[in-house]
Amino acid sequence: MLAAELTPAGTRHLAAGELLLPGEVVLAQGEEFRGRWQYGSWGSGLDELAARFHRHLRSRPRHPRTPRPVVLNTWEAVYFQHDLDTLLRLAERGAELGAERFVLDDGWFLGRRDDTSSLGDWTVDPAVWPKGLQPLAERVRVLGMDFGLWFEPEMVSLDSDLARRHPEWIFDAGHGPGLPSRYQHVLDLGHPGAYDHVFERMSELIGSLGIAYIKWDHNRYLLDAGHAPGGRPGVRTQVEQVYRLMERLKAAHPGLEIESCASGGGRIDLGVLEYADRVWPSDCNDPHERLEIQRWTGLLVPPEMQGTHIGAAESHTTHRAHPLDYRAEKALWGHLGIETNLLTADDETLAALARWVAFHKEHRALLHTGRVVHADLPDAAYRLEGVVSGDRSQALYAFSVVERPATWPPGRIRLPGLDDTRDYTVEAVHPGSAPAAGAVLPPWQRAGVTLPGRVLRLAGVEAPSLDVDRSVVLRVVSTAP
Repeated sequence: MLAAELTPAGTRHLAAGELLLPGEVVLAQGEEFRGRWQYGSWGSGLDELAARFHRHLRSRPRHPRTPRPVVLNTWEAVYFQHDLDTLLRLAERGAELGAERFVLDDGWFLGRRDDTSSLGDWTVDPAVWPKGLQPLAERVRVLGMDFGLWFEPEMVSLDSDLARRHPEWIFDAGHGPGLPSRYQHVLDLGHPGAYDHVFERMSELIGSLGIAYIKWDHNRYLLDAGHAPGGRPGVRTQVEQVYRLMERLKAAHPGLEIESCASGGGRIDLGVLEYADRVWPSDCNDPHERLEIQRWTGLLVPPEMQGTHIGAAESHTTHRAHPLDYRAEKALWGHLGIETNLLTADDETLAALARWVAFHKEHRALLHTGRVVHADLPDAAYRLEGVVSGDRSQALYAFSVVERPATWPPGRIRLPGLDDTRDYTVEAVHPGSAPAAGAVLPPWQRAGVTLPGRVLRLAGVEAPSLDVDRSVVLRVVSTAP
């Protein structure tokens, strides 16, 4: 629970704490209750505030420190249409582009042909997978990728074998299971039998398939969250059991990584980040939306923990269309993934994708350890974001136009975060495709420019003229060793 209040007396009041429902914690005389830690950050500007959170998270022993593998996720490529031959070809195409992790999304388990049934029945569907998932998982590893699988462990469909066997395991506040959301209800992990069922099914599959990564989804709110048979509130216990389940699975399967996904960014907080190695900021892959989504998620979460995928040319959620270079640039800044049907892409698109993946890998160490910075630009139509290395010897920035500007030309863009006393060479880079012939470019962009960090911070460089939802990536390198 977070609250901010401006009192009538003019004072500002901030409060944070665990939001307990009536009856969730009952203390007898002499007992005490200690909630979880609350963390805050401050700074001169939002970048400094975010940097403190990033340093805190990166200092933890559990923080992921190996290079974050480029992901190929199957959801927006095939949805529920699972077919071994198609998915094998998709995996092969992804490996050719440089993907390092293949994640099979929703649709693999018993009876799951759409989103109306089967949650809780975590058994590989023999009707779709007559030889099980082993042939796919083995081929993925032969191709040099690790294998990941989608689960929604806390959910249950009323149309499922699990719900028919154990209706008492579904949240019930005293009037039945309540209203569905997305055709699903919440499995009450406060029941030991429900908790053990989920752990056993997940652990067996992780072990038998050599699963390296779980996409852990959570697609509805904890409403009617009553623990049967009495209907007392069960939210706090549910959250504790989820953390316990994640911890237990990781202990049983060393090296297992978990992504926290909840209809996108519904569960991103410092609690789940104690157990998750990655978060999914949004189910919307539209780069126009993702620019702001990732910016504000980044106030808490460092880039290496944010899943950022290159989606289809036409966004599956907004139906806006964007060129590949803009989609790829917006995905560059986090834990990169690809989530589009590579089997329908032409050779030119595949080659450009491969170049973006290679560029990300080349700069992955900088992107996932450096300090995230933003510039305050005079026109809201423009954005400038970047990452500067810890020793300030190099940086990457992106300048974007997100709407029609009020004035033209765009003027100058200042580059924050550099060392005032060093000289830097600034060049525009085009990992996917070069600017169109006849494009209007500032003179410096054609051959680069070398200037002191102080000049780049205070005066900057002339901004390129771009159309809406277009961007350019700037690479900045110190001229001194």
